Amino acid sequence: MTRVTPLDKLRAPLGGQEIELQQIDHDAGGMSLLRTRIREHSRFTVFDIDPQTAQAWGQALLRWAQGQGLG
Repeated sequence: MTRVTPLDKLRAPLGGQEIELQQIDHDAGGMSLLRTRIREHSRFTVFDIDPQTAQAWGQALLRWAQGQGLG
């Protein structure tokens, strides 16, 4: 059985996309994964990433936001 733990839910103001972040844990063990679900009208994009990729992506997002005068 796979456990899905909701982490956060966001809505992009300009496109209205819903972004959901979930932690995925498999009963068989292994590393936890971060599931990103993006809903745009009736279309869904879903992908699971490992902790190292999540960290690199998060840092890239923060660098970009800080360059826009935030943070």
